[in-house]
Amino acid sequence: MLLPDMNLLPALDALLREGSVTGAATVMNVSPSAMSRTLARLRRVVGDPLLVSSGRGMTLTPRARELRPQAAAALGQALAALRPPPPVDLADVRRDFVIRTNDGAAVVFGAALLARAAREAPGVRLRILPEGDEDPADLRDRVDLDLGALPEIPPDVRTTRLAEHRYMAAVRSTDRSPGRSPDAGPVPAAPLTPADFVALPHVTVSRHGRARSVIDERLAELGLERRVLATVPTYGAACFLALDTDAYAIVPSGFAERAAGAMRLAVREIPLPLPPVSFDMAWHVRHDADPAHRWLRDTLAALAGDRPEPLAGERRAAE
Repeated sequence: MLLPDMNLLPALDALLREGSVTGAATVMNVSPSAMSRTLARLRRVVGDPLLVSSGRGMTLTPRARELRPQAAAALGQALAALRPPPPVDLADVRRDFVIRTNDGAAVVFGAALLARAAREAPGVRLRILPEGDEDPADLRDRVDLDLGALPEIPPDVRTTRLAEHRYMAAVRSTDRSPGRSPDAGPVPAAPLTPADFVALPHVTVSRHGRARSVIDERLAELGLERRVLATVPTYGAACFLALDTDAYAIVPSGFAERAAGAMRLAVREIPLPLPPVSFDMAWHVRHDADPAHRWLRDTLAALAGDRPEPLAGERRAAE
């Protein structure tokens, strides 16, 4: 279907409101001759004279009188659609946000995010989905935000790096009391050697049950091998197993510190040159200018930046 020239709409509105070519020309800041040519084009498009001579002036035809409120409304709607959105009061926003991530990210930033939402956007509700076999295309219609180490991203998805983290070893401790403040940090301990690190079995986190990772490659370079006691799907399960067994739970630094603040666990540095792991955020381009979604992204970025240690959230968790 061939659409009419929408640039004619403001001129039509001016002509119908002013009832004269000269008046409409003044409103549109053009010459009377230019407005006269525009009227001729409008007559061809509409199929009606619109303005006809009447004594010394001009008068609207019956069709023009019918069109006057329609033209005004259409122009108003068009202008509203083309203007930037008005400022949004977050206190008035009522919205569910679907975030896909793992328990590490949820534990590390979840409480702070909920507190910010309660204070700044009380109508916002978070729906946190567990990781699975992720498809970034879910961001087009099912997921508002992906957090973690992300797979290959399609061109219609935005990403930003929030932080990087490292893995640490959490082990049960007999020299501390449970319930320690999560902000207190890990319990100081003598540095591990590679031999110390393989002296106890390990509990690793893998959604797919894989026991080997870059840790095994680094140990092999030193002629060492570890024993993996179990693989579990979540960091929380790994820490609870370490709490009741003589084993190291291999978990991200931020999560390890939170766990050590709530459980009888000590956090130890892994004595291997492991690469840092990224913690990223991804969303669909349709949310770029969405004020509420932008608040969510900015809040997460602020929470990531406020932490002295990088956030947990790695999807390839020591798989």
